Amino acid sequence: MADQPTRQEYRSGHDPRTLRDALGCFATGVTVATCLNPEGEPAGLTVNSFTSVSLDPPLLLVCLAKAAASAAALIAAPHFAVNVLQTGQKPDSIRFSTRDQDRFGATSWTCGEDGAPILEESLGVFECARFAVYDGGDHHILVGRVVKASFDAGLDPLLYFRGKYRRLHFD
Repeated sequence: MADQPTRQEYRSGHDPRTLRDALGCFATGVTVATCLNPEGEPAGLTVNSFTSVSLDPPLLLVCLAKAAASAAALIAAPHFAVNVLQTGQKPDSIRFSTRDQDRFGATSWTCGEDGAPILEESLGVFECARFAVYDGGDHHILVGRVVKASFDAGLDPLLYFRGKYRRLHFD
């Protein structure tokens, strides 16, 4: 009989790595949240905590680690964009998740209607006006009112599951 994997368990106050591994069991899409910082320069970071909040009014949220270099710029910006990455944008995801890199230098991008950087070739783009910011422990919860949304139905999403990038597999 083959060895069965051991089921792991997290309890409040215990090893946070186990909690992180448990949360990693939820497959997510990968996004890059972008804005212009107060100096008018592009800023952004990779985010996988992204969800719709409401259709009326049209709201979405992203969760930003408070320690992230671009978090302060994003929560201060009146406008931001959420770029939903497609399978060919794994290098963008890695670049925007790494500190001390020129994140926009090797990325094709344009300015959206309200100035937020739009990563070209993204699967989807949500251009937003800042609606609210909430405290979420070691994260900021940034809620945006969607001003414009666009997508390319011919592309497949970049996924993240158990600490690795993945692709959709159709039956």
